[in-house]
Amino acid sequence: MTSMENRSEVNEFILIGLTDIPELQVPFFIMFTLIYLITLVGNLGMVALISWDSHLHTPMYFFLSNLSLVDFGYSSAVTPKVMAGLLTGDKVISYNGCAAQFFFFATFVTAESFLLASMAYDRHAAVCKPLHYTTTMTPRLCAHLSTGAYICGFLASSIVIGNMFSLSFCRSNVVHHFFCDIAPLLVLSCSDTHIIELVFFILGSFTALFPFLVIFTSYLFIFITIVKIHSAEGRQKAFSTCASHLTAVSIFYGTIIFMYLQPSSSHSMDTDKMVSVFYTMVIPMLNPLVYSLRNQEVKNAFRRAVRGRQFQMERIFP
Repeated sequence: MTSMENRSEVNEFILIGLTDIPELQVPFFIMFTLIYLITLVGNLGMVALISWDSHLHTPMYFFLSNLSLVDFGYSSAVTPKVMAGLLTGDKVISYNGCAAQFFFFATFVTAESFLLASMAYDRHAAVCKPLHYTTTMTPRLCAHLSTGAYICGFLASSIVIGNMFSLSFCRSNVVHHFFCDIAPLLVLSCSDTHIIELVFFILGSFTALFPFLVIFTSYLFIFITIVKIHSAEGRQKAFSTCASHLTAVSIFYGTIIFMYLQPSSSHSMDTDKMVSVFYTMVIPMLNPLVYSLRNQEVKNAFRRAVRGRQFQMERIFP
């Protein structure tokens, strides 16, 4: 089999970025720096809070801590390079660096899709079969579901990378995007990409639509169960356990399906870039905010953490 290096005459790519207007470089850098800092603090803070507070040692928050790690991971695969390009003007990324960037991005995004499906199944078990919840959502099952999400991400991204970087890139090395994504890279190839595009579409459809079907089916049964609850208070309590997850699912899948599940001929690079900013930078920032602002247990855990910190400080500095 021919190696990646021998199949391509390109050893580096130039990322066009979001804008070539000098006046916008600094404002964009400041904005993305703030977004990334919020993403970093929010997601790693969520992981630390869940690990620290024993009240949150449940399947739902186990999946949430993994979701936070994944959000941090795929944001970190893209955002620092964008920030560096805006600050220094260096938009060059090596061939292997481009492959690595897309590999980690695709791995974490695919893992997020399957983690959201696992969380939907968890909510289904909690609402539809509450008496059997502890025997259904066992630590062993939770570990298997989260591990499976990472394995699916790894396998999917490996298939994509194996196909994408077996192509010859001999037309140009200028990528009309701010990171190494499928559509702008395919444009640069002088190989026949029709079969590969079909493989990508099928793989992307599976990794997005299969978890989505799990989520849809879970929420269909949840909705039927909630409708059967006679008391308004009971219906409100059941729905509140799903509200944060449903919000995260809507944001994630609404963006991903719009971005990827369309023919390549209908892609607009400028539109893709704007949508890509949302799902590579904004969504990882929003998820911890959604779960912290809409979830009373997370807010209570945060208050306990603050009070515990204050108590420690009072003991040190009475």
